[in-house]
Amino acid sequence: MESLNLISLRATSPTPRAAAGFSFQQSLNPIPKNSSISSLMPQAHKKNQSFLGQISFPAIKSQQFEVKDGSSTASETSVPEVDALKIKEWEVGMYQNEVAASQGIKIRRRPSSGPPQHYVGPFEFRLQNEGNTPRNILEEIVWNKDVEVTQMKEKKPYAVLKKLLDKAPPARDFIGALKAANARTGFPGLIAEVKKASPSRGVLRENFDPVQIAKAYEKGGAACLSVLTDAKYFQGGFENLELIRNSGVQCPLLCKEFVIDAWQIYYARVKGADAILLIAAVLPDLDLKYMTKICKLFGMTALVEVHDEREFDRVLAIEGIELIGINNRNLETFELDIANTKKLLEGERGQKIIEKGITVVGESGLFTPADIAYVQEAGVKAVLVGESLVKQDDPTAGIAQLFGKDISL
Repeated sequence: MESLNLISLRATSPTPRAAAGFSFQQSLNPIPKNSSISSLMPQAHKKNQSFLGQISFPAIKSQQFEVKDGSSTASETSVPEVDALKIKEWEVGMYQNEVAASQGIKIRRRPSSGPPQHYVGPFEFRLQNEGNTPRNILEEIVWNKDVEVTQMKEKKPYAVLKKLLDKAPPARDFIGALKAANARTGFPGLIAEVKKASPSRGVLRENFDPVQIAKAYEKGGAACLSVLTDAKYFQGGFENLELIRNSGVQCPLLCKEFVIDAWQIYYARVKGADAILLIAAVLPDLDLKYMTKICKLFGMTALVEVHDEREFDRVLAIEGIELIGINNRNLETFELDIANTKKLLEGERGQKIIEKGITVVGESGLFTPADIAYVQEAGVKAVLVGESLVKQDDPTAGIAQLFGKDISL
């Protein structure tokens, strides 16, 4: 009888789902090897330094059966090492999405490109419904950012950034500046945003000079500045952050970036950032905890942004959070509703904010003095405003119009 070759695949160790030590609280951002940060991190975080190291991935082998005259023999050949690495990396990506989903995060870290060749594992029966189309604009931005950061890390690895950190200008007190402005004016401290464009509104300002705009904001009474650093969707860049920092502007600077990797915090600090945005709709709890600790070690402030009740509850449960931003924009529809701020600060959540001494920032949809008064009454001590200011011919005068009063020094 002619020989019949049948190929099957199997794992020589238990599947990752059953691997000892795996937790849905596992960090998705390992601490860089030989980092000074690593030596200062709590023991629990040191144990989580390598996501890959904590998971027992199966060694994938192919098993070939030859059937001759009713009998069979089996032989095994290991999948090439490069394929095994691709399988591990792909499964890590799948786990990242599962970790996020377990915490109510709908944003997937990267598209599901399908399993590598020879894959057999716990995800094999769930692939048919996975799509490669972003569900919303935030997910599209995150997918693009994943590729972008990977490329940037190759050009400037952690070792290079660590050396540059010593030359970075000292971090300034972001929250302190907001509180001082609130005490001085009686209004929420203003974080004025340097932004050229947005996915929903297109180009906001054609004659865009980031330093000129930053100085106009400072003159008008802004306590702090937010600088968009995403190039593809907002036409921003880290060079704008660096230019403003080196221009002599005294306002502390927030790096408005879509952070998915701790490397971005290092890079922002090198470029002169005093604070950085962390989005709860994108980052699982342990990443928020870990990244907040890195910010503290650098003397930076983490502005943790929430959009709904579940995200707010997650962030309130994390120790050490000092600044929370409430975004009034629906991530799926992009609709604005400033009542979202009031809704999230009512009742028990508002009481926890007071007890913990957390400063709350109202974000998006603020265009008039009535809007400012509404969110201030709801409990915010600061506001982040971009579009309604950057579109003004004179941003300095635009600040006075926004508050209904001159708040400049």
